[in-house]
Amino acid sequence: MRLTTLLFVLLSAVSSLSLANTKDAAQSVEEDRGAYLTAVGNCVSCHTREDGPAMAGGLEFETPFGTIYSTNITPDAQTGIGDWSLEEFTAAMREGERPDGSHLYPVFPYTAFTKVSDEDIAAIYEHLQTMEPVSYAPPDNDLGFPYNQRWGLGVWKSAFFDEGRYEPDPEQSEEWNRGAYLVEGLGHCAMCHSPRNAAGGVDGDLLMTGGVYMERVEGKLSAWSAPNLTSADNGLGQWSHEDIADYLKLGFSERSGVFGPMNNVVVNSTRHMSVDDVDAMTVYLKSLPANSQQSGKPATDDVLRAGSVQYDIHCGTCHLPTGEGSAETGPPVLWSPVVLDVNPETLINITLYGAQLPHTPPSTEWMGRGWKRMEAYANKLSDEQAAALLSYIRSAWGHEAGAVTPEQVATQR
Repeated sequence: MRLTTLLFVLLSAVSSLSLANTKDAAQSVEEDRGAYLTAVGNCVSCHTREDGPAMAGGLEFETPFGTIYSTNITPDAQTGIGDWSLEEFTAAMREGERPDGSHLYPVFPYTAFTKVSDEDIAAIYEHLQTMEPVSYAPPDNDLGFPYNQRWGLGVWKSAFFDEGRYEPDPEQSEEWNRGAYLVEGLGHCAMCHSPRNAAGGVDGDLLMTGGVYMERVEGKLSAWSAPNLTSADNGLGQWSHEDIADYLKLGFSERSGVFGPMNNVVVNSTRHMSVDDVDAMTVYLKSLPANSQQSGKPATDDVLRAGSVQYDIHCGTCHLPTGEGSAETGPPVLWSPVVLDVNPETLINITLYGAQLPHTPPSTEWMGRGWKRMEAYANKLSDEQAAALLSYIRSAWGHEAGAVTPEQVATQR
């Protein structure tokens, strides 16, 4: 009897230990999944101020309506989301609504996150609740009337926000649908890569054709233009699947290398994604039909001749006279979405301030690339010379982008 009792106790203990280990393993997988999805959503880039604790908020967003500061999403009970329930977190993610019922400003991309599934939101919530709590209250938003009245966002939502989960397209592959879910949902690519109207709503007819926003890079607050991601010639039309996937996963491809605001996107998000998910995003992006905003008028012949001289002096060595670049010198400017963007602000920025590269290497492959680092030309080119140079590369080799003006260059200085 004693032996039987002892065996029963031992077997019960082993079963309990196995069950506990199974639960721990399942919890670990779920936590890893939550961390992964949080990286896909790139939460840390927007919810972390410079030199501040991760996810504690305080990063400023300069908008046409004033300055908005990101919130603390650590599990601090007083200043973060420590007291938020899963239901309250879900309402913020999907409906742009705080626990007290007030509206969130759409700088927080709930217009995209509304597409995210129950399971993925729950995993993100659980991950955030495991983080180190940080007691920090971001500054109050600096918005003038009437933009400081949150109730008015209810009207904005009725006009520009469609709440609802992502619905798979049965006529598309599983990979395509996964890519669409990531690009349209957690990845929220359209938030930067689409134009907005005067009320701050995304122009649905020109989704992914490029957008403009303010961002601080290397301590300097500047306007940046996010290029066209459709299959247009001034977008990704000339990029192969490998070109896009390598750029997102490695930080560079034969077509381009990451710089400026995209540093945070690649370093904090896409490089951490699985190869399968990056491929799925690429499949979806490559499927976007060609679409483009109207470009400006081309430069005059005199300006183009002056720009050609400047190109030969400053650019031809690395980017080659053909604009094709090489693996040993520099990336191509030929059919570059940055070069051909309807709005040339990012092109002007890299010309004036050089390649503002990520401080954290995105990959070993990125470290081994052979390109020379793009230098700054702010002190070498006048506004007129820079405008002529950029107008030239936007019209050479079959390009048809509009001219860059000296006034545009002066603004970016």
